[in-house]
Amino acid sequence: MDSWSLTETEDEYEKLVNGMNPPRVTVDNTSSRRATLVKVDSANKHGSLLQVVQVLSDLNLIVKRAYITSDGEWFMDVFHVVDQNGNKISNTDIIDRIQQSLDSSSFKYRSLKRSVGVEASANYTTIELIGTDRPGLLSEIFAVLTNQQCNIVASELWTHNMRIASVVLVTDISTGLPIYDTNRLEKIKQLLSYVLRGSTDISFNSTHVERRLHQIMYANHDYDRGGEEMCALRGLVEVTVENCTDKGYIIVNAKCNDRPKLFFDTVCTLTDMHYMIFHATVIAEGPEAFMVGFKHIHL
Repeated sequence: MDSWSLTETEDEYEKLVNGMNPPRVTVDNTSSRRATLVKVDSANKHGSLLQVVQVLSDLNLIVKRAYITSDGEWFMDVFHVVDQNGNKISNTDIIDRIQQSLDSSSFKYRSLKRSVGVEASANYTTIELIGTDRPGLLSEIFAVLTNQQCNIVASELWTHNMRIASVVLVTDISTGLPIYDTNRLEKIKQLLSYVLRGSTDISFNSTHVERRLHQIMYANHDYDRGGEEMCALRGLVEVTVENCTDKGYIIVNAKCNDRPKLFFDTVCTLTDMHYMIFHATVIAEGPEAFMVGFKHIHL
């Protein structure tokens, strides 16, 4: 008799629901003179908004306005987007990629859960690092990987409040393939743990790099650490929070300097905190960005 865990059953159920209610994606280039409108209607589940915003971010599109509406088990979002030059999206290839990335065949259920272990993707091995930042640390990490005959395909590194989070994509230098030898992977893990002075978990997995860096930093409580950097940041961001307990949601107003991927970073943070955005308006048409959101308390 087959044995199914509750988690596996829930995952299969969400796949079924998503298959029965595929997203509807519309790219509208006529309604606005200044921006291309991307409209997405889809079944609502925790992480749905993040998946949409992640696609737009990966295509290097800038969100100038966004209107988020969730009604029960369905959400309807409208994004006003432009390219890196501030122009409407006229490239048909980009428009096709938006629709293909969000349509029913590509907008698949992706579990936000993650197990720690050793795993290689079809093209490379992904190494995740977290530790205390110090001068020369990155050079030492790369030296270890080079000495272990790893070819560094790509890497991304974040530092915040004296913490470092990094995702490094590597292959075997001789074959150009992912590293599958468990003994070799364990040795790399031990050496990197020594370099990071035992202050990290190191795992091998395949995931969205920037999304994973958010998760690593949040899990490490980088926001709890004080210092001059945090004091300076607090002066640049205005946030007010109103807790409407009787109505079951929180109202958040935020104002800050705009920057690339600000909306993506915000949605990542709220998702990691297990908040679901019920309604939200985002305006980023000048040097500053304004966000007004209603967040259901996610139990």
